[in-house]
Amino acid sequence: MRVAVLKEDNCQPKKCNDECQVFCPPVRNGQECIIMDEQTGKPHISESLCIGCGICINKCPHDALIIENLPSELETDMIHRYSMNGFRLFRLPTPSKESVVGILGPNGMGKSTAISALSGRMTPNLGDWLDQEPDWDNVIESLPKGELRDFFIAIQKGSIRVALKPQNVDKLPKRINGTVHDLLTKVDERGLLEATTRSLGIDHLLQRTVQQLSGGELQRMAICATILRDAEVYFFDEPSSYLDIHERMRIVRIIQDLAETKRVIVIEHDLAVLDVLADLVHIVYGKKGAFGIFTPARSTRQAINTYLDGFLPEENVRIRDKPIKFLRHRDRNAEIGTPVVSWGGLEKQLGEFKLTSGEGAVHRSEVVGVVGSNGTGKSTMVKILAGEHEYDGGWVTADATISYKPQHIDVDIDGSVQLWLDSELGPRWRSGEFNVNVIKALGIDQLLPKRVKKLSGGERQAVSIAVCLGREADLYLLDEPSAHLDANARMEAAKAIRRTMEANEKSAFVIDHDVYFIDIVSDSLLVFEGKGGVEGRATGPYNLREGMNRFLAGVDVTFRRDHDSRRPRINKNESRKDREQRNSGDYYSYDA
Repeated sequence: MRVAVLKEDNCQPKKCNDECQVFCPPVRNGQECIIMDEQTGKPHISESLCIGCGICINKCPHDALIIENLPSELETDMIHRYSMNGFRLFRLPTPSKESVVGILGPNGMGKSTAISALSGRMTPNLGDWLDQEPDWDNVIESLPKGELRDFFIAIQKGSIRVALKPQNVDKLPKRINGTVHDLLTKVDERGLLEATTRSLGIDHLLQRTVQQLSGGELQRMAICATILRDAEVYFFDEPSSYLDIHERMRIVRIIQDLAETKRVIVIEHDLAVLDVLADLVHIVYGKKGAFGIFTPARSTRQAINTYLDGFLPEENVRIRDKPIKFLRHRDRNAEIGTPVVSWGGLEKQLGEFKLTSGEGAVHRSEVVGVVGSNGTGKSTMVKILAGEHEYDGGWVTADATISYKPQHIDVDIDGSVQLWLDSELGPRWRSGEFNVNVIKALGIDQLLPKRVKKLSGGERQAVSIAVCLGREADLYLLDEPSAHLDANARMEAAKAIRRTMEANEKSAFVIDHDVYFIDIVSDSLLVFEGKGGVEGRATGPYNLREGMNRFLAGVDVTFRRDHDSRRPRINKNESRKDREQRNSGDYYSYDA
């Protein structure tokens, strides 16, 4: 089975000479394998006539074509196809009773399409893209007897209601006016407003307007609004974004309680959270913007380890060139150079909030991870070191140039990603180690023709990381670089940061809430303690294990190491391993 996909945003017929058609061997032999559309000038590719030579892919000056060979058995598993050379989806995840079903995979693989099909908002066309009115009867007949078929029968009858928590909660203030209480009262179909707001810790926010909420508060409000709806199936799209580890564990418990009586599907890129949250996990793989394939559900541990390894043994498919590996603590080399920046006794008052610090320093070739609860001053500290905030007391010694990537990315460029990179970095990003270790590793080479205003949150984040790392500096400050990135992109970003620091003997501060990300990227940890929004104190940097133990003791969570992959795993509360580690004070175990 051959799949030919045209990337519409990349195809620029006015800036090429129809190389895809001119050099196509079947076309040169008189076959209509590639036909140029008379109105748009863009090609239509016949998959049945295509011989898969790849010449059109290599000749296209704008990298607008994808041609892939897929297993022939997938022909009967196609769920939806958008156009002749458009995206197509194979198979679907299955909502299961009394279980949290997780979805794990990169962005652009059809997770949103799958949710639209499962919620009944879209009737799948089973690959017949010319059918303007797909029929639910055909969809149901195409499925084998089982839980998914029964689910679609209920969808067809209208006996199942679906509630969806959207992915981009930061856009809610632009679409919703009024107070939190007004919004939640409107959607409270289960009469659980008081209990749910209290369990989510937002009962004190009810009189605030939506526009006054932080990212983490918007996330919890959106989760609350979803739970308050009276539905049979609940979809949560990235529920942990903007939340610290303490809040993430709170969300885990709430969603698991919901799953005891409802069906729940969760899309989550924080693998530590997904590990402890989900009972079953579907991996989705494919080619971004071209096709996505859902695998059958696996146990959570097996699915995550398989995903990190990059090879699906049942499908005999490799989804990543190299496995993602987690280093043992003795492989870390902190404080291997001279201090780049040092500080002591810092004080900063911002309204009712006060930040203080002990003494610390970051050394050459060292990556300092920055961890702590929301509202304890992590971003404030980084802005002080970046020179964006004046401090009220203490001292900072720095003879270093600084490159800073802020938490919220606001880029006003009316042009392409290539123009953005050229304006920030000049020609150096186009070749050499930086091009291989950062640009290609983060997939930015595939985004170059795309307009900046059309970038998704994850794509914008990836380019911002590259821009920060590409500047000439001694110290790199990155505030929540994993936000909006999918699980694979997070791992690649962490490795790109480490490679850049090691290769150039530079230093970095990295603020993040994803423990996997921090574990991969960090040599040492700066730990923030205190009460969110009231006071915060920066302590350290400590070595990675000591810092993690201090941080996790404060948020009351223990981690162990997986036997096979060495990845950090959250212990279930009051489990035998959890009790053993608490008693020994080892909240971040390095023993598999």
